[in-house]
Amino acid sequence: MSHTLGYTVNCSLLFTELPINERPQAVRDAGFHAVEFWWPFESATPPRADIDAFVTAIDTAGVSLTGLNLFAGRLPGPDRGVLSHPDRIAELRANIEVVAQIAEHTGTTGFNALYGLRQQGVDPDEQDRVALENTLAAAERVAKLGGTIFIEPLSGAEDYPLKTAAEALAFIAKVREAGADNVALLADFFHLAVNGDDVAAVVRDHAAEFGHVQIADAPGRGEPGTGELPLDELLSASQAGGYQGLVSLEYEPTVPSAESFAWLR
Repeated sequence: MSHTLGYTVNCSLLFTELPINERPQAVRDAGFHAVEFWWPFESATPPRADIDAFVTAIDTAGVSLTGLNLFAGRLPGPDRGVLSHPDRIAELRANIEVVAQIAEHTGTTGFNALYGLRQQGVDPDEQDRVALENTLAAAERVAKLGGTIFIEPLSGAEDYPLKTAAEALAFIAKVREAGADNVALLADFFHLAVNGDDVAAVVRDHAAEFGHVQIADAPGRGEPGTGELPLDELLSASQAGGYQGLVSLEYEPTVPSAESFAWLR
């Protein structure tokens, strides 16, 4: 590895053979000190006891929670986020407060807000307006915690409107024009590659603007070395271009999770 960026382990794709609250300890046992999660609860506003158990699991494992998705509906599945869904504004706004409470206990500063699919019978302009207002609300709330809202292009869903870095950056520019500066691109090299983006060019032109980086090999979404993406080169170029954050291991391991880090040694 020619870069010196640190790693965080995405516990929504890795160690999935374990219950959610046992995954932080498994990450620590594998030698890492940081974890991130998609929204780890069924509901946008889970019972207090469930939140406390999740926070305790992270504390007890001695890892830091570096990233957390906002409530995204059913994921993976038919929703891919609710940021742009007019019928779920109240649910998302309530979730933002829960996310902030978790962050107050854990020190988390990175928050991924998935845009959501285009909805039948809903004007796309209305969805974009809702997404903008919800992002502003989320950004304002997490700003008090030193937090940043991430916007991520996704692959695998035709009705997801942010597929390329350019599309996500255009939305981020609108949010910034509307007054929130703590919003940034989540560059998931797997999704960008699968969607046909020139990942090396995205890194070259925007590395300093990345809020967060996630990696999996492509095609396949396995651990580095299982596909064709030059991940080490891309990460080295990202660091050279000004990215100083963590790199999330957000892949679907082709071997048991604890064995899937051999490429790092």
